[in-house]
Amino acid sequence: MYQSLKNSRYLVALLAGLGAMLCITLLSSLGSASSQSLWLMAPFGATMVILFGLPESPLAQPRNIVFGHLLTTLTGLSVAALLGVTPWSMGLAVGLALSLMLLSNTTHPPAGANPLIVMIAGESWSFLLMPVATGSLLIVMFGVLYHRAISKRPYPQRWL
Repeated sequence: MYQSLKNSRYLVALLAGLGAMLCITLLSSLGSASSQSLWLMAPFGATMVILFGLPESPLAQPRNIVFGHLLTTLTGLSVAALLGVTPWSMGLAVGLALSLMLLSNTTHPPAGANPLIVMIAGESWSFLLMPVATGSLLIVMFGVLYHRAISKRPYPQRWL
């Protein structure tokens, strides 16, 4: 009976949900403890779906999560600095970000929203460090620990 429960899609789904809940709670708590630091952004919620629901996916690997988020945020910040924020520049930023992720083999679909977030919210260059770099690194570290200790699903499949 334990073996059938262990391989059950219900158990897999519950463990994925638990991992996502714990990771977002951790990031949110870090942000609450430090009122001057933002540790969350909406695309991290979508990253949870891939990291905890599909950890074997190439899109969930550390390289894709970290560099996908960094590359797309950098693209959004750069386009905003060079061209301002217009409907055309927002479209350009998302298109460039997608092309760069594909060319660099760092595709991570949730990161596709990052250029829009930084442009619409008027974020500064510091957003690249906090929450993007710090948050995505913490997400990957948490994912590695969680999958090895709790879900027992193999993660990562590759580091770089």
